[in-house]
Amino acid sequence: MDNGQRRLKSFLTPAFMKGILLTLIIALVAKYISTFPFFSILGQLVIAIILGMAWRAAFKVQDTWQTGITFSSKKLLRIGIILLGMRLNLMDIYNAGASVFLIAFINLVFALLVVYGLTKVFHVDKKLGILTACGTAICGAAAVVAIAPQIKANEKETAVGAAIVALLGTVFTLVYTVLYSVFNLTPTEYGIFAGGTLHEIAHVIAAASAGGNEAIDMAVIVKLTRVALLVPVAIVIGILYRRMDKKQEKEGFSLSIIPWFILGFLAMSAINSLGIVPANVAQTFVNTAYILIGMAMAGLGLNVDIKTFKQLGVKAFIAGLIGSVCLSILGYVLVIFMR
Repeated sequence: MDNGQRRLKSFLTPAFMKGILLTLIIALVAKYISTFPFFSILGQLVIAIILGMAWRAAFKVQDTWQTGITFSSKKLLRIGIILLGMRLNLMDIYNAGASVFLIAFINLVFALLVVYGLTKVFHVDKKLGILTACGTAICGAAAVVAIAPQIKANEKETAVGAAIVALLGTVFTLVYTVLYSVFNLTPTEYGIFAGGTLHEIAHVIAAASAGGNEAIDMAVIVKLTRVALLVPVAIVIGILYRRMDKKQEKEGFSLSIIPWFILGFLAMSAINSLGIVPANVAQTFVNTAYILIGMAMAGLGLNVDIKTFKQLGVKAFIAGLIGSVCLSILGYVLVIFMR
């Protein structure tokens, strides 16, 4: 029996399958809960993390299940991110015009620099600071888990980072919805504002709904423009982090800094943009992606307890909160300036 067969046999055990099954059940329950009012703002990915943490707090997770849970949080996560590319149509971004792309780009770069700078001021761990900044700037929890392998963040740092940006996004979604009437923006402008400053796609849709379908359509386009920028940002962060890490710098260049699964995400986006795949099939891919990423989030939650979040997450949350307020102000000013 060769090494590949031995490895496969070690995976296909009852305990391994139980670990995967647990994350699947949590992901499906999270998806169901997210269909209810208010919980739809949180989104199924955020709920999956919370349920995972709650399970760990209430029940003992068998050590023998850990291999399956880790498989979900790492391997299935990457497959899910690749499939999520089917949500992105690059032509929609192109047709929206240069000004929309510019707003999304400025917001992203601003949030990255400001939030990461604030985490340095508050003495947040470097890796958690990067994850919080990326989640705030790009696309919430999905960005956190996509960037984590680039900086070799552990599961606790990844889960805490995802939970922080998810909580921030939920708070700001509620604030945007309440204050919509005083923003003095047209539905299209409000869509650009929400899509350019909120964290998760679920947050963007929930907040933009206050402005009607026109606002929702524009908000999603702007948000997906930020999602598309995940690919170059991940590559750049991988290179920069490698240079900052003295141990890795001595090793020289390595193909490991290239996030192949994110390039897979971009390839799927290109396929969707060409119209090769029917819309209903593309949606099936997206739904499957969210289940797989939900399983990964459940796996992350199962490895984090409340004490860990309190120890690692409070300062990072404060930094993210201040940074998000600054991002909202900038986003509003940009929309007004580019009228």
